[in-house]
Amino acid sequence: MNGVAGLGDTPTNLGLMEVVIGPEHSVPGVRGSAVTIGAYDGVHIGHRHLIGVLRSMAEERDLDTVVVTFDRHPATVVRPESAPLLLTDLDQKLELLASTGLDRTVVVRFDETRANETAEDFVTEVLVDALGAKLVVVGEDFHFGHGRKGNVALLSDMGARYGFEVIGLGLEADKAGEAVSSTSIRRLLADGDVSGASRLLGRHHQVRGVVVPGDGRGGPELGYPTANLDVPAAVALPGEGIYACWYERPDGSVHRAAASVGHRPTFHTPDGALLLEAFLLDFDGDLYGEEARVSFVERLRDERRFPGVDELIAQMALDVTATRAVLDAASSDAAPL
Repeated sequence: MNGVAGLGDTPTNLGLMEVVIGPEHSVPGVRGSAVTIGAYDGVHIGHRHLIGVLRSMAEERDLDTVVVTFDRHPATVVRPESAPLLLTDLDQKLELLASTGLDRTVVVRFDETRANETAEDFVTEVLVDALGAKLVVVGEDFHFGHGRKGNVALLSDMGARYGFEVIGLGLEADKAGEAVSSTSIRRLLADGDVSGASRLLGRHHQVRGVVVPGDGRGGPELGYPTANLDVPAAVALPGEGIYACWYERPDGSVHRAAASVGHRPTFHTPDGALLLEAFLLDFDGDLYGEEARVSFVERLRDERRFPGVDELIAQMALDVTATRAVLDAASSDAAPL
């Protein structure tokens, strides 16, 4: 994730939100800024709660609202061997941030130079010089800068020097009292619990990819032609299984789909990268080369190996029936994003 599709260094707009690539291209507003900083992976309900607090306090103080985020997850540079899979790519993250009503998002390129930057230099370069911050709202466990030495206490000390107020918020919990974090959502997805992930995201988990040719079995051999999605390896897929999904095409049309995440064990050795295949219900057409957006609604069953093709076809018919029942009881309103 080294850039934003369709975006260069020149500030642009995503809906009503301005997107600035690089703090060096950001000009402080006349009113000053209320700022929050973070990876914002997933833009989940905890993130939205923090942004809601930011917006409320900014309105009281007549300030612009700004999120500072990064063009990739910082862990991919700092500890690439254990970097987490992404809940959203950069384009999707910006779309979700725009939906919160922010005035501006500044995307910071996170590379080795940035990773070695001191917390103090980050504050003066980004918060003070680029944004004219008057208020900074972050999670109380927020850390930044080289060696993660920056925290709420350091921000408060520098705020006293440069004239900005600092608020550290506790971790948001969902209605069931479960702590909300990108890490907890990734754990639910890995377990195949897409319903639980949806609860913490405030929407269905969605992945995006281009439809590419598969092995040709879906239509001719099985009677269920599937769209095989080439999902970026850095993006988190749910754990192996069969799911009821919404499938969105580039024209904005949303279709019911039964999707498989796994290794097709009836035909292949179950190893290697996970594959995502989606069968669109009540659809006949060519999807090759299109970008698709697949939103996971409910897990139907485990992926398993069948004795033969007939048994697999019979089970696929049951999966389609189950998918239809799940999605007929749901709403496609949550499918986009």
